[in-house]
Amino acid sequence: MNTPTLNIRRLILRKFNENDLKAFYDIFSNKEVNQFLPWFPLKNLAEAKSFYQERYASIYQKKQRYAYAICLKENNTPIGYVNINLDESHDLGYGLKKEYWHQEIVSDAVKAVIQQSQKERLNYLTATHDIKNIHSGHVMKKVVMHYCYSYKEQWIPKNIPVIFRMYQINLDGKKRIYQKYWNQYEHFIEENI
Repeated sequence: MNTPTLNIRRLILRKFNENDLKAFYDIFSNKEVNQFLPWFPLKNLAEAKSFYQERYASIYQKKQRYAYAICLKENNTPIGYVNINLDESHDLGYGLKKEYWHQEIVSDAVKAVIQQSQKERLNYLTATHDIKNIHSGHVMKKVVMHYCYSYKEQWIPKNIPVIFRMYQINLDGKKRIYQKYWNQYEHFIEENI
C-alpha cells in the first residue's frame, strides 16, 4: 500500500496534497527544523511546490511507499512528516515544526508508521542522526530502535563532515545489522549510547 491514512490518539497521518503547500513550506523552510537534514531550507513557495512534486507527489504514484504528513486531529494541517525510504536501507526519517517539539508527537507518529510497515511485511528499518542532534536520537530510542554503530561521512549536499549514529529495528524477529554505512565509511562503536 502507499501511505494509507492512519488515525492515532491525537494525530492523523496522511499523504501531503497540493492544498498543503503553505504548511509544507512552513515545515521545510525553517532553518532549525532542517538543520540536520540532507537539503537546504526552502526559500519560497515555488521551491516548496517543486520539492513536494519531487519528494512526495512522485512517490505517491508508486505501489508501496511511506511518505506521511503529520497532522493534529483538531485541524488536519501538516506540522511535520514521517517517511520510510524503500531502498535497501529502509531508512526512516522525520521532522516537525519547532513549536511542537518535546510533546511526543514525532514518537507517536513514528510508532504508528513502524506498526504499519510491520503489517506490510517490511523486515527491518534503519535511522541515522547527526550526533549533534541528540533529540532525534531520543526519538529512535523511544520507538525501540537500537543503536548499532557510528560512522563519519562528508555529507552532501551541505559538504560538511558529520558523525552519524545508526539505529535499527528488526520487525521480523531476525537478528541483523545493516552494514552498508559500516562498510562504506570510517566507523566505530560508541559506549553507553
